[in-house]
Amino acid sequence: MFNSNFLIGAATAAHQVEGNNVFSDFWTMENIPGSSYKEPSLDAVDHYHRFKEDIQLLVEAGCNAFRFSIEWARIEPTKGKFDNKEIEHYKEVLEFCHQNGVTPIVTLHHFSSPKWLISEGGWESESTIEYFGNYSRYIVSELGNLIPYICTINEANMGKQIAKIIKSMKESNGNNAENKRESGDVQVGLNLDMKTKMENYYRSLGEAFGIDPRKVQPFLAPRTETGEQIIMKCHEKARQVIKTVNPNIKVGITFSLYDHQALPGGEEYAKKEQHDDLLDYLPYLQEDDFLGVQNYSRKIHGPNGVVKPDDNSRLTKMGYEYYPEALANVLRFVAKHWNIPMLVTENGISTDFDEERVEFIERALNGVHQCIEEGINVIGYTHWSLLDNFEWQLGYEQKFGLIAVDRKTQTRYPKESLIFLGSFNAKQLI
Repeated sequence: MFNSNFLIGAATAAHQVEGNNVFSDFWTMENIPGSSYKEPSLDAVDHYHRFKEDIQLLVEAGCNAFRFSIEWARIEPTKGKFDNKEIEHYKEVLEFCHQNGVTPIVTLHHFSSPKWLISEGGWESESTIEYFGNYSRYIVSELGNLIPYICTINEANMGKQIAKIIKSMKESNGNNAENKRESGDVQVGLNLDMKTKMENYYRSLGEAFGIDPRKVQPFLAPRTETGEQIIMKCHEKARQVIKTVNPNIKVGITFSLYDHQALPGGEEYAKKEQHDDLLDYLPYLQEDDFLGVQNYSRKIHGPNGVVKPDDNSRLTKMGYEYYPEALANVLRFVAKHWNIPMLVTENGISTDFDEERVEFIERALNGVHQCIEEGINVIGYTHWSLLDNFEWQLGYEQKFGLIAVDRKTQTRYPKESLIFLGSFNAKQLI
């Protein structure tokens, strides 16, 4: 049984649920001519106005934790000018969590950035380090007494994973069937259809941000080695600022981690992926209080690299192999290399069949419990996601939520999986 201190809940990201994030880079990219986004976010699921209803549904199910992000583009819509009205909004969200016995886990940056930041060079520019530090300082100065846990950056390694996928797609010469298979190789909603006419899109991109389109660097883009270092320096800067302003806040970062498994002859491929996904980043994380682990599936490596799931494999709607046991394997892998508390900040499944989600949660949480029994320090689990929401370039087709939403009326329909997740607060696991 999980003890009373164990955090069980669900996660969201501001841009995916709040709606009308008009000052962000993603809003811009969704709405330009030739956009690679299948549809714009628009009102999303109106969580900005309905957060009390959503958190209350989480509480009624028996959960005690809620991970959400503060939207930088709302807080600082123009460079150097902070919006106090938006700070008051997030203060209200935090206070509502505490009033209802919910531990808030705050992410400072979950993929979306202020439009102005991208025009200034984005995530390949050294200046972003100072900008992110200033934003972090403002948040913690205003709200820090209400925030027990901060994840500075969501999936800091995502740019590296995207770069690998883009390289693989180029090597397949734009073969559409191969591109669809590649879509299951990155834990984020990307539109990888190479038939999209990109020339007009890039022209529009440059016009929208007022810079050379080749220099438009949002967070979800292939990243150079310089960009990788900038991301981690942003994390270090934010951590230093947070600890200076409020040393009681627990600070960590989250990574997209696969369960890398090796067939005979595939050991070196698996080892390289493990270094690329996490181990190479460890020098930057030595002063962190916890690690946010985000896992959805596994990758199997053979003598020639990744072995794709065969036609008989059970897949999720996102194209991942359905393999809930991957989470426990990743927790064991991290524990071998780094002795630090772990918080599962994302784990879930896109499916139209909620019974599949119930099964996924049960198998995944049984694995988490086994890890704790083995002495691994796992402090919580927040399922992705609380609501069916906007899955980036893939729009609203994907269904990750514990709560369905009729977006015409914004009516919430809790699924059985939400109740099932909450039941683990008092459930004896096998």
